[in-house]
Amino acid sequence: MDPDQRRAAMLELAQAAGELKVEELAQRFEVSRETVRRDLAQLDSQGLLRRVHGGAQKTKLSVEAPFVQRLTENAYPKERIARRAAALFEDNETVMIDAGTTTEFFAAALAGAARCTVVTNSIGVALRVQEGGSRSKVYLLGGECHADTKEVVGSITLEQVTRFRADHAVLTIGAIDSSLGLMDFDLEEAMVARAMIAQAQKLTILADHSKFDRVGMAQVCHFEAIDRIVTDRIPSGSIMEAIRDHGVELFVAE
Repeated sequence: MDPDQRRAAMLELAQAAGELKVEELAQRFEVSRETVRRDLAQLDSQGLLRRVHGGAQKTKLSVEAPFVQRLTENAYPKERIARRAAALFEDNETVMIDAGTTTEFFAAALAGAARCTVVTNSIGVALRVQEGGSRSKVYLLGGECHADTKEVVGSITLEQVTRFRADHAVLTIGAIDSSLGLMDFDLEEAMVARAMIAQAQKLTILADHSKFDRVGMAQVCHFEAIDRIVTDRIPSGSIMEAIRDHGVELFVAE
């Protein structure tokens, strides 16, 4: 079990039990107490757990609605974001797109805006590009398929991402916090997102206003990794300050 997986498991235990003990975690994960303390310190710094003497306690995290529900939530803002974002891309670019409701809207808009090479772990994104009448070439990554979100994740997916170099990664995320950066609610989805970021020259984030000032369990990236954010509303003061401080381009869909 790698450190990310171990910390994710600690979060799950905390949400179930309410409290964690260093000694018990060290035995459970077969690591030293100092390793456990470092893990808890990192989770505490991300606002995901609260450290207490001898262990940690859970905090109240935001939760994400089921995928089918999210397809209809804020649908109009997502469509506007998708159209604005699609206009930023040109023919013959290679674009990595992750799984999400907003990226499905984006894929449909991109199909009518540019002829690109699309690399994705989302069955929905792949179909939206193809069904949009686009002549774009689509590479659908392999891996463990999740029926509810129609995406593939896991070690096979992560390995296949490394076979591509892209001009852009286009990602949708679950939460944005001015100090913690960008987060998701699923560890495996966050791992795919980070892998795509590593293989792309530029990063574009698609996020409607409901993602602002939220905290998720899995770190995706910090503001310094982002080139562009496309949203439907100007963010709050602290997030806007982080965007300006890191030179991120902000596009607000009309």
